[in-house]
Amino acid sequence: MENKMEWMGNWNKTKGKLKQSFAILTDNDLLLIEGKQDEMIGRLQKKLGKSKEEIQKIIEAI
Repeated sequence: MENKMEWMGNWNKTKGKLKQSFAILTDNDLLLIEGKQDEMIGRLQKKLGKSKEEIQKIIEAI
């Protein structure tokens, strides 16, 4: 993934695109708290039924 600051800086844009692509996702699913990126990815894995690598690829593609 991009470095942490770039990733956090682009998060609002990315979050909107994820919600458009996966209507099942809520704001709570996409809540990104500093230091809790892995926790959020885990929530996405569970909700979307995808691996950590798949989630990271989806996020990077946006």
